[in-house]
Amino acid sequence: MATQSPFLLLEGFLKTLPLPDLQPPEWAREEVQRRIVLLLNHILNQETEATSRLARQKGRVVQLQWRSFSMRLVATPAGLLDQAAASAAADLVLALTEDSPLSLAQGLLRGTRPAVRIAGDVQLAAEVNWLADHVRWDIEEDLARVIGDVPAHSLSEAARAMARALQQFIGTVSTGSPGKAQT
Repeated sequence: MATQSPFLLLEGFLKTLPLPDLQPPEWAREEVQRRIVLLLNHILNQETEATSRLARQKGRVVQLQWRSFSMRLVATPAGLLDQAAASAAADLVLALTEDSPLSLAQGLLRGTRPAVRIAGDVQLAAEVNWLADHVRWDIEEDLARVIGDVPAHSLSEAARAMARALQQFIGTVSTGSPGKAQT
């Protein structure tokens, strides 16, 4: 007998609720987008190959889209990102096709990339794909700058152990067999 995922039960329950389409205020959306750009630039700054590849795409606009969330980024001559003007035409549109936040989170926890619909410039899409494949945030290194090497390493090990346990739980629940994680 297969066990149904509690995430699917929760998602089914949430779909039946008559919730209004709540949107954050424009100023909050803009501020979150500014913070995302700062984080992405911090990550890109740690990889010189990434900034040089992005510098070759200066002025090109990428639009990221998921449900009602949309964000336009433009490559700068320094090889970093900035928010594009709302009127700027997108050279590349990357739209997540999964509508369900719970299914999206489950896939990410399993380590799988979400399905993306790609429209636009092929060369720019190849560069974005290279960035997604090769650029990783070294959170432990950033944390070590703030709290020191040993505590940062300990926290990182604890977070990795929790992530492994969560991945195993997600795999166990979705396959319906205890003790076996989905690979």
